[in-house]
Amino acid sequence: MQARNPFLPACLAIILAALSHPAAYGKAEHLLPVPKNIAVTEGATCFKLGRPIALRCDSSCLVLDQFIKKFSRGKGRRGAMISVRFVDDIEGSREKPLAGYQREAYSLRVSADTVEILALNLVSLTRAAQTLWQLSEGWESGEEVLEPVSITDWPAFPVRGFMHDCGRSYIDTREILHEIDLLSRFKVNTFHFHLTENQAWRMQIIAYPKLTAAETMARDSGRFYTQDECTNIERYARAREITVIPEIDMPGHSEAFERAMGHAMQTEEGKTELKRILAEVAAAFPLAPYIHIGADEQQITDPTFLPEMAETVRRLGRKVVVWNPIRGVDIAAQDFCDMTQMWSTAGKFVPGKPNIDCRYNYINHFDCFADLVGIYKSNIYYQQAATDEAVGTITAVWNDRPMPSQSDILRQNNFYACVLASAERAWKGGGEEYIEKGGVTLPPEGSDVFKEFADWERRFLFHKGHSLAGEPIPYVKQTNVRWLITDAFPNGGQADIILPPDTLGPQPYFVLGADTFRTRQATGAAVYLRHTWGGIVPAFFSDPQIGSTAYAWTFVYSPREQTAGALVEFQNYSRSEADPAPFPSQWDRKGSRLWLNEEELFPPEWLGDPSGASREQPLLNENFSARKPLEVRLRKGWNKVFLKLPYVPAPGVRLNKWMFTFVLTDPEGRNALEGITYNPAPSLPDFAE
Repeated sequence: MQARNPFLPACLAIILAALSHPAAYGKAEHLLPVPKNIAVTEGATCFKLGRPIALRCDSSCLVLDQFIKKFSRGKGRRGAMISVRFVDDIEGSREKPLAGYQREAYSLRVSADTVEILALNLVSLTRAAQTLWQLSEGWESGEEVLEPVSITDWPAFPVRGFMHDCGRSYIDTREILHEIDLLSRFKVNTFHFHLTENQAWRMQIIAYPKLTAAETMARDSGRFYTQDECTNIERYARAREITVIPEIDMPGHSEAFERAMGHAMQTEEGKTELKRILAEVAAAFPLAPYIHIGADEQQITDPTFLPEMAETVRRLGRKVVVWNPIRGVDIAAQDFCDMTQMWSTAGKFVPGKPNIDCRYNYINHFDCFADLVGIYKSNIYYQQAATDEAVGTITAVWNDRPMPSQSDILRQNNFYACVLASAERAWKGGGEEYIEKGGVTLPPEGSDVFKEFADWERRFLFHKGHSLAGEPIPYVKQTNVRWLITDAFPNGGQADIILPPDTLGPQPYFVLGADTFRTRQATGAAVYLRHTWGGIVPAFFSDPQIGSTAYAWTFVYSPREQTAGALVEFQNYSRSEADPAPFPSQWDRKGSRLWLNEEELFPPEWLGDPSGASREQPLLNENFSARKPLEVRLRKGWNKVFLKLPYVPAPGVRLNKWMFTFVLTDPEGRNALEGITYNPAPSLPDFAE
C-alpha cells in the first residue's frame, strides 16, 4: 500500500534545494544534511515550543521522547500535538535496500499547533525526530519555535559511517557514546568499531584473558573494553539508530594476538581460538548484523583460513565484512564475504556484492581544509546514488602515531568536519566527479560546486557554534580566502634561490629568460600544489616537478589595526607517518617561507625530534591544529601576505606532498577573523577580475 503525502500540496512553498535566498527560510537553512525536498510555508505561524505538547505515537522512540521531554513544559490544556503515523511507503522516496539496514525515508509537516510525521519504522521516525531537533536550534532571540516546514527526505546511500582505530589508540567508552550521540543528530548511521591491532587487543575475551593483559599491549597498556561495555555501546547506538560493526582483524595486524597466544592466527591453534573469539564477539554485540573480520595487509598463506572464519560468522547468524583488497586472495572468485570495504587505490568493486567506499576517506592523511573540499565535492565511487554494488562510505581514523589526548585525535584529524561532510554527501548523493578526477581544489566562486560547498560550510559552522560547541574542531571558514599562485619556476634544486617574484612583487606574469610564468587564482585556506597521493588525486599543478619554486600571495583588508591569529602550515603531518619534525626556525623541510607586510614570520619551537621519528613517538605540535595560532598584527587597510614555496627533496619525509595553509582567525584560533576581505590583487583590478 502506498500512502500519499498530504502535506506538500497544501503549503505555499519556497523550494529550498537551490538555497538561493537564505533569509527567506530562517532556521530550515541550517539543516545538515540538507533534505531532499523541503519547503517553508510563507506567512504561516511557527510551532511554539515550551508549552504543553501531546505525543500521539504507537511506538516509543528515544530521540522523539527526549525532544518532548525538553520542549513540552507547563500545565493546562494541551493545545499542541506531535502526531506520528506509520505507513508502508513515503511518496516520492527512492531508497536502495541493504541487508541489515532498515529504510530511513520520512515525511513531516510543521504547522502552528501540529507536527505531523509519516514514518516507515522506528529508524525513519528517528530520522524525522533528528530533523526536529535541528529545527529547534539557534533562535538568537531565545524564542523556541519550529518553522512551518514540509519535508520529504531519504538517503541516497544506506551506509554513512565513521570508524575509530581503538586497537592502536584506546578511546574511552564515555567519549565513544558522546560521539555517537552527536553524530546521530546528523543522520550518521554506522559506527565501525576497530577493536584489534598490532599495538593492542582491546576487547575482553573471557576464554582468553591473556589477550587484554597489560603486558601484551604496546600502547595504552591495560586499556580495553569489557563485554558489558561493548553491549552498552551497541545498545546506546541502536537507540539512536546507529548500527555498530565490530571488527576483529584477522590475520592482519595481529601482533598483539601473537604476543598473547604464542602463535599466529593462520595456524590450527589460531583458527580454533578465533572461532571461540567470534562467538564471544557475537554475544557481546547481539544487535550487529555484520561482523568485520578485516583480512588486509597480511599475505593469506592458508587458503582455508578466510572461508572457515566466514563460515563461523555466518553460523552465528551474522554477515561477513572484509577489507578489499586482500593480499593473495581474489575476493570476487570466492563467496566468503557478504560486503567489502574498499581501501587504497587498489580497492575495486566486487561484482554482485555491496561495497563500502573508504578508498580516500582515511582522514589520518587529510589536511584540515583542502582534503575536506575534495571529499565533499566527490561522488561515492563514481555513483550519484546507491546501487547494488555501491552502498555508502565510512570515514576512518587510523592512529599509527600516538597523540597526547583523545581530543588531539579528533582535532588533528578534523574529525567532525570530515565525518559530516562525507555523511552529507552520502545522504544527498550527487557529487560532480570522483576525487580521482575532480581532485581537492575548490573551484572559483560562482561555480555550482563552489556554491554547494560554501553552503555546506555555512551550515557546518552554524552547528559548530551550537550543537557542536565546545568540540575540538579546527575548521574555520575558508571560502572567502583567495590567492594568486604563480607557475612553478625552475630552481635548480636550490630552495633559497632568488627568482623574479622575490623582487618584483605581485604581477600578472613574470619573464625569466625566454620563458613566461603566469599566475592563476585559487580559493581556500589550504592549497595542494601536489597532493599526498601524487598523480592519482589532482591538485593545483597537473604535473609538478621536483626542483621548482612557486609563489602565492593575497592582500587582506582590515577595517582597523588589530591582533589576530593565523593558522599556518606548509606540510600537513599525516597521523600515520613517522616523519621527523621540521628543523628549528623552518616551517617545513623544503624551506617554505612566509611574510606579512614584508616582515618574515617564523614558526614556533618544534616539540618533535627533527633527527627522526618512529610511529610510537607522539605527534606533537607539527600540525597547526595541535598548537596555538601564530599571533600576527594587522594594520588598518591592506596587508600583504606573501609565500615562497620551494619543491625540493624533504629529507626523512615519505609522502611527497607540496602545499600551504594560511587563514586569519580570532586570537584563540576558534573562528575565522570577521570583517576582513581577502583580495589577491587589489591594486590590479583588471587582473584580479
